[in-house]
Amino acid sequence: MSEEQKVKQEQEAVKQAQAAEAKNAEQATEQQVSGNAADIEDAETEAMIARITELEAALEASEAKVKEQQDSVLRARADVDNMRRRTEQEIDKARKFALEKFAGELLPVIDNMERAIEMADKENEAIKPMVEGVELTLKTMTDTVEKFGLNAIDPQGQPFNPELHQAMSIQESAEHEPNTVMMVMQKGYELNGRVVRPAMVMVSKAPQGNVDEKA
Repeated sequence: MSEEQKVKQEQEAVKQAQAAEAKNAEQATEQQVSGNAADIEDAETEAMIARITELEAALEASEAKVKEQQDSVLRARADVDNMRRRTEQEIDKARKFALEKFAGELLPVIDNMERAIEMADKENEAIKPMVEGVELTLKTMTDTVEKFGLNAIDPQGQPFNPELHQAMSIQESAEHEPNTVMMVMQKGYELNGRVVRPAMVMVSKAPQGNVDEKA
């Protein structure tokens, strides 16, 4: 082999070596770039996950705060409603107590007027106008108090009711069913369904020897 051929061969070997080195360098660069890209992508993913976690935590905190505020509003509303109900009950109680006290003071007046009318000699022309005046006054008074819920308990002929009536005596009677109000000695009164004064009554019982006798 001539010297020229040897030189060419060496040059060709150098070129091949340079080409191989360049290729290896290119591959190494590509690998490095790929690795860097992967690292960057992993870093971005981690940052995104961290941001999402942070936002989720902030959202949960906001939801918890909103729920707490809603609960506070509901509790405040319940407190206001309870206070309103208590106030209304106290006002209603005070009103009923005042009416009950007034009714208690008024009942003897009504009793006396009814007693005066009952005992008056209605055949006496001299006092007839006076009796009519008392009757008119009594009617006006009873009509007025009825508007405020004060009603008479007049159980003549009705079954005895211990919640509304007070038995002053018990008499045998063949003309009445046992446990019937035979006579009303004094009317009772109730105010808005609550007994202010029970009616004082005489109650019947079966005659002696009657198998249906009731005490």
